[in-house]
Amino acid sequence: MTDSPLAESRAAGPNAPAYALLSVATALVTIALKLLAWKLTGSVGLLSDAMESFVNLLAALVAFWALTVAKKPADPEHAFGHTKAEYLASGFEGMAILAAAAAIAAAAIDRILHPQALSSIGFGLLVSVAASVLNGAVAFVLLRAGRRLDSITLRADGWHLLTDVWTSAGVLVGVALVWATGWLVLDPVVALLVAANIVWTGLKLLRETGHGLLDRALSEDDLKKIEDVLDRFRPRGVEFHEVRTRAAGPRHFVQMHVLVPGGWTVQSGHDLLEEVEKELVAVLPSASVITHLEPLEDPAAWDDAGLGGTAGKTKS
Repeated sequence: MTDSPLAESRAAGPNAPAYALLSVATALVTIALKLLAWKLTGSVGLLSDAMESFVNLLAALVAFWALTVAKKPADPEHAFGHTKAEYLASGFEGMAILAAAAAIAAAAIDRILHPQALSSIGFGLLVSVAASVLNGAVAFVLLRAGRRLDSITLRADGWHLLTDVWTSAGVLVGVALVWATGWLVLDPVVALLVAANIVWTGLKLLRETGHGLLDRALSEDDLKKIEDVLDRFRPRGVEFHEVRTRAAGPRHFVQMHVLVPGGWTVQSGHDLLEEVEKELVAVLPSASVITHLEPLEDPAAWDDAGLGGTAGKTKS
């Protein structure tokens, strides 16, 4: 077995919890700004926007916990590390987004049934815009860090904040239209449209979380990299089967059977495995690679020793 030097160090990323703390601080500031905007205007849209920021705060705290746990190294009880803790956070974020959408919809329906005039709209809009700009900037930072560190938790938190930005944009449009037209119903109607839009984001995030928890195979691009490496060894009389892959947060796992001519010495087979593992780690820096040596001529070597199926395998 070969572990990339980066496989452990990139687990959750060395700076990932710090990014989560940035999200916590941002949520606290935006909550204060949005509550001020709501108090000034009385807009149900701005109130729903502030409610979502409370969800952002809770989600950021969960993300910080998950990223801290994910950084822990493997131990006897968790031999493959703790990186799957990230999926707990991303799943929570997805559900939190759906809960925020439900709360926004409930508040909007109530306001449709009980219209209320808005006040101090101009200053309230300026305060809300400031909060949205802050959220947008931090969302960009988190999404970029999530891609760099391969962290689903940071990506989820970034998408959550970006959802908050779109929510705020929709609310601001609704409040501005009320200001311009005097049609009070536009405020809750826009809030309902925003709620419907962010439901889609929450469902996509839950889908990605589910794939991670179910040990979905690596991406097609990563599988192509693996196959390209294996193809370089086949002219030497070597074959591969039972190639299986999975991801656990930022860590990737690759395992396979390597079939070599039965006349090879143990040392020759071992040297080949080391070479295969090193080349795979070179193209997948966050991977842990496990290989199993078998004689090419033995029919039993070709038997499926795993759970069957072809998910996550490359062609042989």
